[in-house]
Amino acid sequence: MNDILCLVIPCYNEEAVLPETAKRLVSKMEKMIAEDFISEDSKICFVNDGSKDHTWKIIEELHRKTPMIVGIKISRNVGHQNALMAGLKTVKEFADMVISLDADLQDDIEVLDQFVQEFKNGCEVVYGVRNSRKKDSHFKRFTAEGFYKMMSLFGCELVFNHADYRLMGKKSLEALEEYKEVNVFLRGIIPMLGFKTGSVTYGRKERFAGESKYPLKKMVAFALEGITSLSIKPIKMIISLGALFFVISICILIYILIRHFSGQTVSGWTSLAISIWAIGGLQLLAIGVVGEYIGKVYLETKNRPRYIIEKTLF
Repeated sequence: MNDILCLVIPCYNEEAVLPETAKRLVSKMEKMIAEDFISEDSKICFVNDGSKDHTWKIIEELHRKTPMIVGIKISRNVGHQNALMAGLKTVKEFADMVISLDADLQDDIEVLDQFVQEFKNGCEVVYGVRNSRKKDSHFKRFTAEGFYKMMSLFGCELVFNHADYRLMGKKSLEALEEYKEVNVFLRGIIPMLGFKTGSVTYGRKERFAGESKYPLKKMVAFALEGITSLSIKPIKMIISLGALFFVISICILIYILIRHFSGQTVSGWTSLAISIWAIGGLQLLAIGVVGEYIGKVYLETKNRPRYIIEKTLF
């Protein structure tokens, strides 16, 4: 008996692209079923992440017309990572393997069968990895590569050029459920699971319709969320900076004493101003970083649900 595959697609204001996405995914899934590659019970699950447009109405209509398509409606917008978690946790009850992907058709769906083949070869987690960034603008390529380098610098283990296009088997999904933190960063958490992994390379396409949900501002916030969720290295860096400034202050003290005993007590305002601004800036930076971690601890201790499912279509 073939394994049941479920596709999980988080959606936020995707009314412009959703009908075409569903059409292409259904066609691909039906082809894989006809080739006896996956079970006929396989599903496509759209997760509505509190969309403000007609995304949920479209999902309901697609479900009525095509039983293969199912849906999850979250009560409010909780963000891509939490919406994805909601979908993964819901479908793992009946699926043997789950592939997560975006709704904008930038992830190449023609390689879905390669993901499944890697799973059949014994891989519990299969990463979709971009084979090139030549189509990206220079700025986009620079910021994307900078993101992975920065995450590596702060001790976060990520798969280079991998986003959230991946396959997970039931074992890895059950292991993922053991991670209870509110601040979810799946790209960093999943490599921690420790199962056998594989990869599938693909060419990322242009967005079919609509606008990107990740402008630069959100990408920066996403990177900071990942760093502070996975690493305490920023706090260690503050300790190092504090030690450096302490050594500098000792040197300045020695310099002042030498000038005092040599009778040269007139000092300029430049060194004083620089010292005040440097130390003040470091203090504000330290307070901000420590405050970010304290805020995350505060949210974790409240133990609030990451999402609330309002309605399901199965």
